[in-house]
Amino acid sequence: MSLRYAVVGTGAVGGYYGARLQQGGAEVHFLLHRDYDHVLKSGLVVQSIAGDFVLPQVQAHCTTATMPPVDVVVIGLKTTQNALLPNLLPPLLGPKTAILTLQNGFGIEAELAAWVGDRPILGGLCVICANKVGPGAIRHLDYGNLLLGQHRPDHQPAGISPLLEQIVQDFAAGQVTVDKVEDLRLARWRKLLWNIPFNGLSVVMAATTDEMMADPNIRQLAEWLMADVLEAAQHDGDTLSPGQNRHLPPALVAQMLAHTEQMTPYRTSMKIDFDEGRPLEVEAIYGNALRTAQAAGATVPRIEMLYHWLKAIDRRRGKG
Repeated sequence: MSLRYAVVGTGAVGGYYGARLQQGGAEVHFLLHRDYDHVLKSGLVVQSIAGDFVLPQVQAHCTTATMPPVDVVVIGLKTTQNALLPNLLPPLLGPKTAILTLQNGFGIEAELAAWVGDRPILGGLCVICANKVGPGAIRHLDYGNLLLGQHRPDHQPAGISPLLEQIVQDFAAGQVTVDKVEDLRLARWRKLLWNIPFNGLSVVMAATTDEMMADPNIRQLAEWLMADVLEAAQHDGDTLSPGQNRHLPPALVAQMLAHTEQMTPYRTSMKIDFDEGRPLEVEAIYGNALRTAQAAGATVPRIEMLYHWLKAIDRRRGKG
């Protein structure tokens, strides 16, 4: 039997994965903002490379006060909106409610733990190209799988729990491929191996993924940033138990560059936020990773430079 879910933040990512859960038979409640009236009346539309589908009826809410306690809260908000969560979450929380964050960045789970106590916290790393293209409408351009792992307060690998297995089954019923990871923190470093170069460079270079890959100078910058991420992950593993490490194979750099060359031309999530005048997720993606790396003794000058560059851009736009 599937779990009951609440999606907090029904944008491109939260909307897509929440729609897949409902498509697979799970009970899903969606928190919406601007397009609440439209979705309440007309449902959700997903235009997907895996096949379009429509959910003509969804359990739409404009406030969490009308939502029931659930088994799993799926957080699809931007991390720049996390200050809203202490007020949004309480109506959704039962004694055993789990939190699944689909947010980009590093150190997200520790922040959530301060608000939800000892409830289980999981991180879902979304490997997807998707955009919101209108009220209740999501365009899924490429990929779509998830990496799913559980958080431990001591940052050690948490292994695979029965709860994680059940969530994987619910996503699989909605045709989402999920890779289970024992070390969520290592998986987050792996995701940053792409996010740190390409999100930030897409803003400072005003470029889509194909434009960045076609420019040899931008590609070189991306490779240097990726080398910094490898260094950061390696040093972060120094706190692990004997025999464990957070080593990311250097060959991943070439693999990710090749995948980026092949993907459908795409505006990164940070580029979309920049173009639409929203705050950038600088602290979640860059600041937390930079501080963690430096505390572990890693030297990551390219990440540090891009962090300050993006902070300055946000501040000059009145968003930082």
